[in-house]
Amino acid sequence: MSATGTTDIVIAAIAVLWMAIGVVLSVLGARRFRLAQQVIGAAQGNARLLDIMPCRPLLVRADGSIEIDQALLRDLGLPADISRIEALAQEAAGLRSHDVTALHSDIQIAQAQATKFSRTVSAEGSSRIFEVRGVPAPGEQPRTLLLWFIDISAVEEERAKLGLRLRQMEGAFESLTQLIEAAPFPMWFRGPDLRLGLVNSAFVGAVEGQDAADVIKRGAELIDAGGDEAPYATARKAQESGKVVSRMQAAIIRGERRMLRLVDVPLPSGGVAGFAIDVQDLEDARSELERYIESQRELADRMTAGTAQFDSDRTISFFNRPFAMMTGLDPDWLAEKPEFDRVIEKMREGHRLPEVRDFPTWKEERRAWFTSAEEVVEEEWMLPAGDHIRVVAQPLPDGGLRLFLEDRTEQLRLASARDTLLRVRAATFDNLFEAISVFASDGRLYTWNSRFLEDWELDEEWLTTHPRVDELVPAMARKLVNPTAAAQIREMVRQTTNERQSSSGRISMTDGRHFQFAAVPLPDGNALFTMVDVTDSTRIEAALRERATALEEADRVKTDFVANMSYELRTPLTSIGGFAELLGGGYAGELSPKASDYVDAILESVERLSKLINDVLDLTTGDARGVVLEKERVDLAGLCRAAVETVRPRAAEKSQKLDVEISAGVGHVFGDARRLRESIEHVLQNAIAYTDSKGRVSLTAAGDKKQALIRIADNGPGISEEDLPRVFDRFDRVAEAGVRGEAALGLGLPLTRQFVEAHGGSVAIDSERGKGTTVSLSIPRGSR
Repeated sequence: MSATGTTDIVIAAIAVLWMAIGVVLSVLGARRFRLAQQVIGAAQGNARLLDIMPCRPLLVRADGSIEIDQALLRDLGLPADISRIEALAQEAAGLRSHDVTALHSDIQIAQAQATKFSRTVSAEGSSRIFEVRGVPAPGEQPRTLLLWFIDISAVEEERAKLGLRLRQMEGAFESLTQLIEAAPFPMWFRGPDLRLGLVNSAFVGAVEGQDAADVIKRGAELIDAGGDEAPYATARKAQESGKVVSRMQAAIIRGERRMLRLVDVPLPSGGVAGFAIDVQDLEDARSELERYIESQRELADRMTAGTAQFDSDRTISFFNRPFAMMTGLDPDWLAEKPEFDRVIEKMREGHRLPEVRDFPTWKEERRAWFTSAEEVVEEEWMLPAGDHIRVVAQPLPDGGLRLFLEDRTEQLRLASARDTLLRVRAATFDNLFEAISVFASDGRLYTWNSRFLEDWELDEEWLTTHPRVDELVPAMARKLVNPTAAAQIREMVRQTTNERQSSSGRISMTDGRHFQFAAVPLPDGNALFTMVDVTDSTRIEAALRERATALEEADRVKTDFVANMSYELRTPLTSIGGFAELLGGGYAGELSPKASDYVDAILESVERLSKLINDVLDLTTGDARGVVLEKERVDLAGLCRAAVETVRPRAAEKSQKLDVEISAGVGHVFGDARRLRESIEHVLQNAIAYTDSKGRVSLTAAGDKKQALIRIADNGPGISEEDLPRVFDRFDRVAEAGVRGEAALGLGLPLTRQFVEAHGGSVAIDSERGKGTTVSLSIPRGSR
């Protein structure tokens, strides 16, 4: 191959290579062009999308410089030459200064921590609000943030409106809740499943729950009923029908049966609201009204007067039994509501109308009662049978008529009988031994008898003028020994007529007579004044009073004599006892055994006589001046044992059994130990003295917190019923063989009662002839 040919081949190859390169470059260029077109289109689309988006970007670099979107500058009213974040707050433009300060703080934190943040800021001088969201800027240097300003003014405005509406609804809901809670009647709400979801306090109280949560948890219902009356059933009925369901049902509220009106109201949410109103008072009022109407009908039937009422169409609408009886009409026929004319004609047929010549005219005049201008029309009907009927017709405003029929036949007969009785009474009064007068409620003399005139020597003609008691007092005063006592009569009449109190008194006349007077209130409001001549009884009373005074003086003299004699007897008795003791002690020489026995007998008699004298002195001085007690703590158990030991020798002499039973509860009392012991000894000595040989005497002592009780019983002959009232009388004695000492003198029981009563206690005796005697001493615990 030649060089020229080789060159051509090389050139051709190069040309082909260049052509291939050109083709490849052309293809690559076309691809890049299409890609550039796509990028430009996407950029333009993003630009348009960015323009229409409600958010605007702002780039914040690490050094604090910013790049801001032009649209955001327009929105904020800022110039185009701002370069730092602080410039966002300018006078009358941009953002509010405190928002910019807070935003700058958030940016610094986000730059330092490479985190996101969000804040709401407001434009200065406008109502625009922006939500600023900051994120690290992608593809930028570190600490560079991209802020998106989202205009949420409309959203905030809508949110504010929704917030206001929500607050209003919450307020309304709270008010409604408070209203429901404060409702005085039970209210509740059921959810779609008809379970209780809300109850008020009245509901909680009605079912006696702890609180609303407790009631809802337990599902407590207001009423306990089953079937169609169950709360769930009625609530479901309201839910399914979409209509309010109301019913009356009884329930037990706080232990009391009450009638309730229960109402279930369906709600659009599917729930059911309900409330219950207590209508028990209404039911009671309705029942009371029915009973009242029935009682009025029964009362009308029991009235002595007949009554009937005609309606505006002149038919009878009401009548009572006396009306049917007085008119002689059949009650069943009247119940058919006949017309007034028919009633009148039927009464005429039964001869229950007065006999008149022109009956049609008479009937027409009675028909005019319905339209009479007078409020009441009265007539007296004399019936053919001799009955007297008083008719009262009362026209009614609605055109009706009310009739009252009063049978005055018996009244007229009674009036005649009354006149006769008045004449009999006057004759009776004039023949009474007492002076009688009657004063009216205003104090005037109403009636009197002849004895009243004679005793006071008053002028009968003057009395017929019925003078007042004030006028009678001066005339009465001149007849009295004490003229001022006449005022007592006036006061007594006033007290009897006004205060309705009985009173009595006694007055003496100048002629030596004495009168017992009395004022008695009468049922008609008057006062009856009576005077009885008690001159003879006054004289007898004065004589008896003088005798009683003399007897009291004699008793006092006797008591003084006994007391003085007792004191006087003590001196020689003391001397006798002293000399006897000297003799017994051998001061006059040694005595023979027989003489010593005589001295011992003298000393024993002196001791017994001294005790009797002391008892007499205690009894007489105690009656006159009272018993003087020396109070101390007294052990009753020991006291009783000591008293028993004192009388035991005497019981042994008579071979008597002496039983003692002292319980631990007898305890102690505060009192005079000597007087209490003597009281027990007196009763024991009486029991031993009046009980036969080989008899039984027992002492039982017990007690409680308030008092001690000592019982002394014997199986002796007992005391007859007629002797019991005088066993406590001084110096009263019952003659019994072998009875001696103070028992024979009758001093024991009077002294015992005197001593025990001085301690505030009491003595009781229970005895029956042939069954023995029991004496009970009740002694209070007392205090120092």
